[in-house]
Amino acid sequence: MLRKSLGSLAVCALLLTNCGFMALPFLARSAAESHFDGKTWWGYVKVLADDKMEGRETGSAGLRAAEAFVVTQLKDAGVEPAGSDGYYQAVKFESRQIIEKDSSAALIRDGKAEPLRLGEDAYFSTRTDLAPEVEAQLVFVGYGLTIPERNYDDFAGLDLKGKIAVAMQGSPAEMPGALASHYQSTAEKWKALQRAGAIGHISLPNPAAMDIPWSRQSVNRTHVSMELTEPALNDNAGEKFAMVFNPASADKLFAGSGHTFAEIAALAKDRKPLPRFPLAVSIKGKAVVEKREVESANVIAKLPGSDPVLKNEYVVLSAHIDHLGIGEPINGDRIYNGAMDNASGSAVLMDVARSLKQSPEKLKRSLLFVFVTGEEKGLLGSKYFTAHPTVPPNSMVANINIDMFLPIVPLKVLTVYGLQESDMGDIVTEVAKARGIRVQPDPEPVRNSFIRSDQYNFIRHGIPALAMKVGYDPGAPEQKLFKDWLTQRYHAPSDDLDQPVDLTAAAGYEEIIRGLMVAVANDPARPQWKQDSFFRRYATTAGN
Repeated sequence: MLRKSLGSLAVCALLLTNCGFMALPFLARSAAESHFDGKTWWGYVKVLADDKMEGRETGSAGLRAAEAFVVTQLKDAGVEPAGSDGYYQAVKFESRQIIEKDSSAALIRDGKAEPLRLGEDAYFSTRTDLAPEVEAQLVFVGYGLTIPERNYDDFAGLDLKGKIAVAMQGSPAEMPGALASHYQSTAEKWKALQRAGAIGHISLPNPAAMDIPWSRQSVNRTHVSMELTEPALNDNAGEKFAMVFNPASADKLFAGSGHTFAEIAALAKDRKPLPRFPLAVSIKGKAVVEKREVESANVIAKLPGSDPVLKNEYVVLSAHIDHLGIGEPINGDRIYNGAMDNASGSAVLMDVARSLKQSPEKLKRSLLFVFVTGEEKGLLGSKYFTAHPTVPPNSMVANINIDMFLPIVPLKVLTVYGLQESDMGDIVTEVAKARGIRVQPDPEPVRNSFIRSDQYNFIRHGIPALAMKVGYDPGAPEQKLFKDWLTQRYHAPSDDLDQPVDLTAAAGYEEIIRGLMVAVANDPARPQWKQDSFFRRYATTAGN
């Protein structure tokens, strides 16, 4: 493996203390207004994404070492413990691993079995607690969505009782991005499938929106999945069958139906309405799954505010610290380091804490720093924390989540997820504008980024939240750079320390995060959902 190793963690920590500051003229009017230089941030990333952390798999020794390093940095920054056990909050999981050599799947057509090649044609998803054996008729359900607010129901008129739904990933174009993303979440899709009588689903990746090519999607298909052991937090309890099907093999599903996958994919590419119809095949599956208990932890810390009343409220900064661990080799490398995903976000939290010690701000509200585990397993650490917060639930007034913000090009445009949902969007727009950065909403809603990171669990508990990344203008040369990064490095061992990074862009991003955090912490009023935001209902339900 051709990779620079960092030596011991102690050396890494020493390197961090020697990183200096420099002014960023294009972001600040004076050196006093600039708090970051990118170098210290990158020093933190180097520690968390070093080979010695072995990819920070949930529950692993590598993740525990990474979290111990975070705790050391928080202590040095004067940030107090706020977990249930010091800085830690224990989280229990059930891990599930498919034993593929003992498992099988076949399409049944006219009474004859057509075996599926696991890994090439399809693979089982162990994020569902698979039944040992299933045989059921297949029905194509379009996007597989029910959206009551728009009187949209892909299941209307279909007989799904005891059957398995086949759905294309994505949503119709007339659906607003945040609304469409919400109803594509695991919880909402399973609710709709269950109401319709289905016992499981087959997911078809949209070829126009695949972050990862099939060859890389399937290579780690036997890697462990996890679920929280607390039954109330299981979003797809009762589902018996779940599978992901290779678009290149999808015509096996559509043969004899009067439709082709090419027809379906062409419509889905432009987010057009999809037909819905019974398929001419059934599927028979046998799944042998090995299960065991795993324990991991969230790391939680607080910086008390100064106002006698507002100090009892918290602005939450969150980032997931876990990644994928050690997996199948790609180009001889088995360690999935997760430098951008998401050592980068955890590094921002540590760097912000350090900056507040070195350049103190008088913050009226308190800050809560939450490093969550199990994000790669389905946002599980943040799901647990928001269900069992270590501070009073109604005391959390806002969440700023940082996940894979990708400082790989100069920061000229900031993409903000949730921009139009709460007045936090207005605040971050002003903070960025003051630094010469333009803000835009999600330019690719079909990728569902709004529900694919930990801010979504805060939102479901009524807490206004944002996530943001270094952006680009659609059609600009930078777009290809981001597309290439996703294709080549996302969830691959090459998301390591040997990749180009723009430290100035990282520093500028940190300035915006810090500026937003300070503005929200010092505003006498809590952030509010916009009146027309779908997610406002969660605030009413939660009592926020």
